[in-house]
Amino acid sequence: MLKFLKSKLLSSYNTFGFEAKADLLIEINSAEEFQKLLQTPEWKDNQHVILGGGSNVLLTDDYRGLVVINKISGIDTIKEDHKSVILKCGGGENWHHFVLYTLQHNLGGLENLSLIPGTVGAAPMQNIGAYGVEIKDSFHSLEAINLTTGELEVFMPEDCRFGYRESVFKHELKGQYLIAAVSFQLDKSDYHQLNLDYGIIKNVLEDKGIKSPTIHDVSNAVIQIRQSKLPDPAKIGNSGSFFKNPLIEPSQFEKLKSEFPEIPFYELEDGKIKLAAGWLIENAGWKGHEENGVGVHQKQALVLVNYGKGRGEDILNLSRKIQDSVLSKFGVELSPEVNFI
Repeated sequence: MLKFLKSKLLSSYNTFGFEAKADLLIEINSAEEFQKLLQTPEWKDNQHVILGGGSNVLLTDDYRGLVVINKISGIDTIKEDHKSVILKCGGGENWHHFVLYTLQHNLGGLENLSLIPGTVGAAPMQNIGAYGVEIKDSFHSLEAINLTTGELEVFMPEDCRFGYRESVFKHELKGQYLIAAVSFQLDKSDYHQLNLDYGIIKNVLEDKGIKSPTIHDVSNAVIQIRQSKLPDPAKIGNSGSFFKNPLIEPSQFEKLKSEFPEIPFYELEDGKIKLAAGWLIENAGWKGHEENGVGVHQKQALVLVNYGKGRGEDILNLSRKIQDSVLSKFGVELSPEVNFI
């Protein structure tokens, strides 16, 4: 039986910890439950939004409608051979817990993505990535429920149109599906090629005296790096990286570099240049800034935080000030990674 909660505080459903309130809230534990929900008046007669771990959303106000929490769980082996395994994971599973599961079973491919907040279902929506690895690198397929027809559909990599922090679910199909399960093709550790392109990982491994790292060593290094830079949402409300690292054309970059020779950058295969949003924000003078109970984290300018007394609207206003400031100083537009609700 479906259980609806009325006038429910959402502070425990978003990592900023904002106390926005939903008119109605329901937790869904299976694809079948969600398909039943689609037939109810609570769904049909209200606007609705689907949340996972709430790590990539900014609640700017109370939600006048139905909030659906994806709690679909379970991890199953779909296919296996001597080199690789395809794992299918419920969309409501915690992402980091899933990564730890793959490590416990000596499967490589996701170790660079350790400690990223959120759920498995949210991961392909924005093609999460870190330290040289993205979801698309090991993505096999996903199952999603069409909100209009109620049908369970399968999406292959080409259907998802993955880009830098992008997928079809953030654009053409935004708000049209619930991601019920995601499958990944992962290497057995003996056949896995580690991605150590980011020098900071190599530095941590060298400091530990590790010359032949394993997937476990890389994961531990990533966790150490993230914990040293990023605040724990359980202690300080935040959504991780608030802005995307901007991509610009080489011609624009050459002008920037002539004025700011120390600007960090990364050349992409398509010729575009990726800049570090955190560096731009810090050098526009925002690192450590506080106002109205919210602010920019003191150690990582890419992270906006709620010190416990702010509102979603305050974060929204601060983010717009930062965007205007960076555009004015560097001529670069910053785009939010988080979704505003």
